[in-house]
Amino acid sequence: MDTCRTFIAIELPRDIRQRIKEHIDQLRAVFPDVRASWTREDNLHLTLKFLGNVPVARIPALSSAVGEAAHKIDHFDLGISGCGTFPPNGRPKVLWIGCASMGAQASSLHLLHGALEDRCAAAGFEREPRSFHPHLTIARLRDARDSRALAEDHKQLGFLAQTFTVSGLVVFRSELSSKGSKHTALSRHELG
Repeated sequence: MDTCRTFIAIELPRDIRQRIKEHIDQLRAVFPDVRASWTREDNLHLTLKFLGNVPVARIPALSSAVGEAAHKIDHFDLGISGCGTFPPNGRPKVLWIGCASMGAQASSLHLLHGALEDRCAAAGFEREPRSFHPHLTIARLRDARDSRALAEDHKQLGFLAQTFTVSGLVVFRSELSSKGSKHTALSRHELG
C-alpha cells in the first residue's frame, strides 16, 4: 500500500524563521561538538497533528477534515517566545521555543487543535492520546555529553517575543533522507 508520512501544521513567516535560525546559530557556535539534529530554517513550523504513514488514497479525506476544522476558527495572533526542553527535568532530549495564542483570542490555538482532532477523528484518523503542548522543536539531542549545558544556555538565551497572525493550516508530506527531512505541502486551508 502506498503511504506518505503526514502531519498538519501552521507555517511560520520567513522573518520569524530567520530569528529562530539566528538563535540556533548562536547555540551551535557555543556548543559545536554537541551531537544534535538541528531543525533547518525551511522546516520550522508548529505541528498541530502528526499522523505518521497515511495511505495516499486517504489524503483527500484528511485534507477535507482539515479544511472543515480550519473553517471553524477565525484568524488569530500567535506569540512565539520562551525556551524550554523535553523532558523539563533530567537529561534534555529536545530543545523548543514556546507558542501561545495572544490577546482576546488567547484560547484560539487550543480551539483550533480541538477542532482538528474532532474532524480528523470523524474522518477515521486516530486522536493524539497525549495532551497538546504547542512548541517549535529546534533540536533533538543525540548524546548526553554537554546536553545539560546546552539546554541551560538555550533557556538563558531566551527568545525575544515575536507575534504573527495565523491564517491557515497546511497538510504536509515529510520525506526522510540522510540530509534530513523534506516537507512538501499537500493542501492548504484558510481559517475562518
